[in-house]
Amino acid sequence: MRKNRAEEWLQDKKRKYGPISKMSLLGTPTVFVCGQAANKFIYTCDDSILANQQPSSIRRLCGERNILELSGHEHKRVRGALVSILKPEVLKQHVGKMDEEVRKHFKIHWHGKKKVLVENHRRSNENCVLLHFFMSYISLISLYNVGNAIDEDSYLQRYELTDIRNRAKCKREILVELFQQLLKGVLSVPINFPFTCFNRSLQAREKIRTIVMDLIHEKRAAMEDQITSPQQDLITTLLSLRNADFSAALSDEEIVDNVILIMIAGYDTTSILLSFLINLLANNPSVYASVLQEQEEIARSKVSEDLLTWDDLQRMRYTWRVATETLRMTPPVLSFFRKVLKDFEYEGYLIPKGWQVIWAACMTHMDECLFPNPSGFDPGHFDKQAPVPPYSFVAFGGGARICPGYEFARLETLITIHYLVNRFTWKLCHPNVSFSRDPFPIFKDGLEIELSQRSQVN
Repeated sequence: MRKNRAEEWLQDKKRKYGPISKMSLLGTPTVFVCGQAANKFIYTCDDSILANQQPSSIRRLCGERNILELSGHEHKRVRGALVSILKPEVLKQHVGKMDEEVRKHFKIHWHGKKKVLVENHRRSNENCVLLHFFMSYISLISLYNVGNAIDEDSYLQRYELTDIRNRAKCKREILVELFQQLLKGVLSVPINFPFTCFNRSLQAREKIRTIVMDLIHEKRAAMEDQITSPQQDLITTLLSLRNADFSAALSDEEIVDNVILIMIAGYDTTSILLSFLINLLANNPSVYASVLQEQEEIARSKVSEDLLTWDDLQRMRYTWRVATETLRMTPPVLSFFRKVLKDFEYEGYLIPKGWQVIWAACMTHMDECLFPNPSGFDPGHFDKQAPVPPYSFVAFGGGARICPGYEFARLETLITIHYLVNRFTWKLCHPNVSFSRDPFPIFKDGLEIELSQRSQVN
């Protein structure tokens, strides 16, 4: 993966063995399936046959009760809770806040700069303004909605965080550093020895768990005192879920595990999309010009300090097609897993109980029968006049397990691109950049751009 040959290796495997083959992955017998039919089968398969079960390293770091590990009624119950806070009616309330945060970010980190490091090749916060912003912002919107100023010494001592570099001064920044450490172990060999990456990631998870559990107690007390609204933030909303027999309520452990999962899911994915989108726009002037035209029209329809609205975002159709094409070419997550609960037959092959099934988004994303000239950057692949075949674009999953955070990611991306193209022009400091996966796609030498400020349209 670090040599960016995983997709090539999978394509070669398909050429040699066809759309179904076997392998051993991290010591587990595994079936690799690919193609549109395979995607449909997996996303529509009964939970009694294929269960969501990630590799041991992911399961131990995210927790046993996260939505990726659940099936059947339990999956529907927890998914329903998460969808309730990520549905459009709720997200509409956050558009203005997102707009303010994006403007603030560009004002602090971009205005007046000649060069900006969009992505650090080590994927650290330091000097990496775009990644730092989105990792912090997801924490801000999803978790807190509380004051971030704290007693630095007592906070760091309480959570045994004295090793945090630069002694971070707010909960949000501390969580960012902890999640960086946790992510390093996501696809590592799950050996829990003191000197291993996985051990350090487990320690980070325990510290995150302690912080989130304290937030749960904090917000439960605020709800009892009626000083917070049920939809104020993620944790408060999850705590407020109740029905007549309490079957919709999530336990504290379920809240912790799914908060951690949401943080991991949102931690890198949007920033990866934006980093690669910035790179592709720099290399495709005609696409950039069309995005700019669409965004300038929206900017002209508003008074200078007006915030973007939900309706404005619905007008950004071409921009979202460009973002979707970026995800087609570089999906943040390369592959997905299912656990086989009982023997079943697929394409004439018997898949035994206890094995796992793996499939990869790139196998349909780069299929020229589904996307003509798949290696070319062409937003026309997602033109509504030529609808994408079902189960061919799976960057957000599919079927009943489509990503519940899809709309949230769309909002983040569109708001950011609106202000980026209206306020700046840029070119790459190092053309012909390449990337690898570790486990997410990352530019090998980082992504640095030369920045010029534009006169604002509105």
